[in-house]
Amino acid sequence: MQSTGNPPAPDRIAPVTIVTGGSRGIGLGITRRLLADGHRIAVLATRPAPGPLLAALADLGEVTYVQGSVAEPDDHLRLIESTLEAFGRIDNLVNNAGVAPLVRDDILDAGPESYDRVMTINLRGPYFLTQAVARHLIVQRGDVDPLTLARPCGSIVNVSSVSATHVSLNRGEYCLSKAGVAMATQLWAARLAPEGIVVNEVRPGVIATDMTAEVRDRYDELFTQGVAPMRRWGQPRDVAGAVSLLLAGDMPYSTGDIIHVDGGMHIPTL
Repeated sequence: MQSTGNPPAPDRIAPVTIVTGGSRGIGLGITRRLLADGHRIAVLATRPAPGPLLAALADLGEVTYVQGSVAEPDDHLRLIESTLEAFGRIDNLVNNAGVAPLVRDDILDAGPESYDRVMTINLRGPYFLTQAVARHLIVQRGDVDPLTLARPCGSIVNVSSVSATHVSLNRGEYCLSKAGVAMATQLWAARLAPEGIVVNEVRPGVIATDMTAEVRDRYDELFTQGVAPMRRWGQPRDVAGAVSLLLAGDMPYSTGDIIHVDGGMHIPTL
């Protein structure tokens, strides 16, 4: 674990938010935005702590870094313990970490190894991390009646994908994993609402990251053809803005909702 940054001013309590996969791509965009919003951030990522990046993030606020995988239940517990050690509490969880198939294969040819890898990281991992964080949030809330809370006592945001509903025949396991995340959002929203915890989903479209760099030419052409009403690539900051909105605490009577960040790609057109 590596922690850095200045503590919050004593006259305010900055929320503590866990961001999985928060050191690159969409996750890094979320981390930067939430730090700018005043959150204290715990990042879970698989690579060793990136010193220069953490130093730059520390200029925005408090951040702690835990090396680990969302696929490993032991890392879930270590992440929670490290976050509590650094900040003393947890308020929010952003389930962002995910992977694409190593090889884009036709679903007639795809093998179980790729399927298992994608489903374990993209679906099983955040499902059980949500369980672990939710249990902590309930204990942290104590005996307060959730119905009396002006704001949720915790908020969970799942970052899914337009692939939850759009078919890609050369990466079926990815589509299935994101469809599962969408259902997990509904499940956890229904289960945790009585506990004062809201669960919502941000569903990005085609976002410019290292994950999509290899298909840049293909999507440039699709945008030209009108695959989305907004004919441009999305940026990590676009997704981060939606996450920021959901974690602001200003929608206490909303849960299980989807915010599309896809330039209108989800709109059925003729």
